[in-house]
Amino acid sequence: QVQLVESGGGLVQPGGSLRLSCAASGGTLTAPLAMAWFRQAPGKEREFVAGIKRSLGSTTADSVRGRFTVSRDRGKNTVYLQMNALKPEDKAVYYCASTSGSPINSSLNAASTWEYWGQGTQVTVSS
Repeated sequence: QVQLVESGGGLVQPGGSLRLSCAASGGTLTAPLAMAWFRQAPGKEREFVAGIKRSLGSTTADSVRGRFTVSRDRGKNTVYLQMNALKPEDKAVYYCASTSGSPINSSLNAASTWEYWGQGTQVTVSS
């Protein structure tokens, strides 16, 4: 089984920045894995934030495009989410997800696409 561990969450003021990390390990893991970030705020559904395919092509949700950037360490199964210009509405638990498959672009934003999930890291944006 693949295990995912997120880190980097915390409390920041509006306009601040955070960089989240997600490290994948275990099983017969073969890099690179397709990986994604989702987030879930209290009382809301889990929503797609950003994803990166095995081909390294990436996409971000409209709500964060221009502020958030997803990337991967070369030669490692570690994905990052650089979050800039954070807003109070970005407050949520951020989850890392992965799959051994090769999802197409149109399926990246579906939670059902992803086999493995981390436990999440809290991001709080407040004055």
